[in-house]
Parts: sequence; C-alpha cells; structure tokens
Amino acid sequence: MSGERVGEVTHYFDRIAVAAILLTGTLHKGDQVHFLGHGSDFSQEITSIQVEHETIETAVKGQEIAVKVIKPVKQHTAVFLVTGEE
Repeated sequence: MSGERVGEVTHYFDRIAVAAILLTGTLHKGDQVHFLGHGSDFSQEITSIQVEHETIETAVKGQEIAVKVIKPVKQHTAVFLVTGEE
C-alpha cells in the first residue's frame, strides 16, 4: 500500500458506522482509502461523501466530511489515499 495522507478522523459515530474526517487533500467518491493508527489498519472504497448531510462527489482540503466505514475507527486515525503503487 502506498499513498498520500488525505485526512484525519475527528469523530466516529458508532450507531451509524460513520467517520467524520478533516481533509488535508482531495477525496472523490470511488477512491480507495486506508485507515491507519489507533488500532485501525484497513482499506475500503469511499462509497459516499457527505458534507452537512448533503451528498457530494468530491471533497477538498479543509472540508470536514462524513463517510460510511466498514470497521470502527478512533479520533486521530490517519486516512491515506491508496494509489496502488508498491
């Protein structure tokens, strides 16, 4: 797995399995990301992105977004964009 850091988890909503992420880069619906740190180490596809309960296709640096996650994550978990390079 290789990629650039694109954000950090700021909150996890366990009842709905959603992570709030403060972005330091750009993220698109369909991107593959990797969550690493604070007990997390897994990859998943971004199937939807929401800002203030509105669905968007692309999010940019500085936005705080909500994404559905396949496993629980903790605050300060790093989020990397998977590029596929080794």
